[in-house]
Amino acid sequence: QVQLVESGGGLVQPGGSRRLSCAVSSRVGSINTMGWYRQAPGEQRELVATINSGGTPTYVDSVKGRFTISRDNGKNTMYLQMSSLKAEDTAVYYCHARDYWGRAYWGQGTQVTVSS
Repeated sequence: QVQLVESGGGLVQPGGSRRLSCAVSSRVGSINTMGWYRQAPGEQRELVATINSGGTPTYVDSVKGRFTISRDNGKNTMYLQMSSLKAEDTAVYYCHARDYWGRAYWGQGTQVTVSS
């Protein structure tokens, strides 16, 4: 059973930066695609960024140029570096992973609040 644990959320001022981490309980090498989703109050969960086993990232248009997704297979960890944060980035951020057998896993979420 793969477990994902997010960390790094908190309160940040507009224009600031924050790095989220997702620790994976099994070898990240057994995981195919990983990603970050977010859910704002009253909104549906949306995909923010993904990264495949080869390290190729994708981003939703609203975060392109501001967020960077990465993974460190040696540390069994995925990251989301967020910069130039805006109030509309406020949400609970979830780590997601899918293994090579198609099984999907979710973290418990970490709150990011962008406010002055």
